[in-house]
Amino acid sequence: MSDTRQKLIDGALETVRSHGIAGVSARTVAAAAGVNQALVFYHFGSMDDLLSEACQVATAAAVDRYRTAFAAVGSLRELLDVGRSVHEQERAQGNVAVLAQLLAGAQTDEKLATATGRALSLWVAEVEAVLRRLLKDSALADVADPGGLAHAVSAAFVGLELFEGVDPAGAAAALTALERLGVVMEAVDDLGPVARRAVRARLRRRR
Repeated sequence: MSDTRQKLIDGALETVRSHGIAGVSARTVAAAAGVNQALVFYHFGSMDDLLSEACQVATAAAVDRYRTAFAAVGSLRELLDVGRSVHEQERAQGNVAVLAQLLAGAQTDEKLATATGRALSLWVAEVEAVLRRLLKDSALADVADPGGLAHAVSAAFVGLELFEGVDPAGAAAALTALERLGVVMEAVDDLGPVARRAVRARLRRRR
């Protein structure tokens, strides 16, 4: 990626972070990037295309930063711990604010909605890989849907990131509730083989 192209991506993200999606224009992005605003259209064609690529590039870089932590997860509680750590670090860097603005803009911009959805799918894929590994031999394997569960977990964390801005105590309580659910699932897997088989049989019948 050229230096100017990267500057424009960084400038777009900084503009969203500082001024919100409504404050994004070729002029404001170029000013943040320290380049001529004509270069926005030379490199990207439109502001929509610049924002779409910035969203994808930033998310891919974030997922890469935490990939080792996800790979080391050995339980559902550890997965939630990693999620909490990711949330805290991303909020401190201002990236949660960027996500909130992109989601807001995506409600009325189809191209931005597609780009934001693709970016979020990178997080979903990472979480799903962990869940498939953790649930493979679990007593809950027959009823768990790792793909659907990964979407649910990712959606929960996105919602909590936004919710924390208006109700920090409520967001913290929700995270604690998720952690307790992880404890329950671990307790099921800690049962002896006879009890585990009974649980699996009961769950199959329920399903």
